[in-house]
Amino acid sequence: MSLQAEIDDARKDIRTDSYSVSIGEWISLYERGEIDIHPEFQRFFRWTATQKSRLIESIFLGIPIPQIFVAQRPDGVWDVVDGLQRLSTIYQFVGILRGEDNALLEPLVLEKTKYLPSMLGYKWEDPHDAAHSLSTAQRLLIKRAKIDVSIILRESEHRAKYELFQRLNTGGSLLSDQEVRNAILVMINPGFYQWLRALSREDSFVESTAISDRAVEEQYDMELALRFIVLRKMSEADLRGLGDIGEFLTDMAAKLAEDKQFNKNEEEQAFKATFTLIRDTLGADAFRKYDATRKRFVGGFSVSAFEAVSLGIGYHYRAGQRKAVPNLVEKIRKIWSDQAFTENSGSGIRAAGRVPRIVPYGRRLFRS
Repeated sequence: MSLQAEIDDARKDIRTDSYSVSIGEWISLYERGEIDIHPEFQRFFRWTATQKSRLIESIFLGIPIPQIFVAQRPDGVWDVVDGLQRLSTIYQFVGILRGEDNALLEPLVLEKTKYLPSMLGYKWEDPHDAAHSLSTAQRLLIKRAKIDVSIILRESEHRAKYELFQRLNTGGSLLSDQEVRNAILVMINPGFYQWLRALSREDSFVESTAISDRAVEEQYDMELALRFIVLRKMSEADLRGLGDIGEFLTDMAAKLAEDKQFNKNEEEQAFKATFTLIRDTLGADAFRKYDATRKRFVGGFSVSAFEAVSLGIGYHYRAGQRKAVPNLVEKIRKIWSDQAFTENSGSGIRAAGRVPRIVPYGRRLFRS
């Protein structure tokens, strides 16, 4: 197929429309339940009060606000694909933003900004603090300001909005890869997202991985849980062709979330059995480097060790079994002096080259 033919074919998958919407109408859409900003997303996004205040400042000054991208669902409701923080900031400032439990969040109190330092302490409207409430004219100025919307119409290919979300929220974004995946999973199948999140909070998994608080904040624990689920039974031929691990995990997460035949019960049992065995054997040392000279485990979490050990043990799991692994501690210590492992691990080795070698290595090591 020629390049032009591919372009023409791909463009058929997406149908869009766009126009300007006043902030007053954006507010009404939310109040009427005609737009879904997915309150679950709020844990993935980390705008500060300063960033929020700058947005309100921009509206006051008439600075154009980047357009909002939404996808139209079959029921007509708009799913926000890009623009969550802009809309959430406006809704919080007005005092209508609700969290996951549907409870109203505390209204935003503005900070001083470069051009409007007198905004400090101002709120949308507070009957108990009229001195720090916007005037009617100031509220109308905000409500009459417009933000463009680009709509992916419901006739579009059903995964178009997830593809767009991924493209708009990677690269220069402050989101981690897994935070983007999580947001996509919430849009596709909230139940799958909740299931994966619950796995990442299993005590045996948390205690054996022992990753940093910063890594947990960026949802790396959920990425590790996803790696286990996705890679555990993958054939060696497929492992060799996985390419960029980040894009691969995103694609697979979406496919599993949409797969009605996916056996979550079996995968959950394998997950719990594997990490319980690892935790009970070595605890937080399981995925740390073993220093033969000092005869102890040192350093922090190693993703290479995680891929060799957890996926090696998990591959041999059989439903309903919690099979002991003979000489497990010795085998884990051994990998750090084994050339087959050390040559394919470490910070200088890309995941696309590491995973196809490390995962089969672990399977062979923990075969019996």
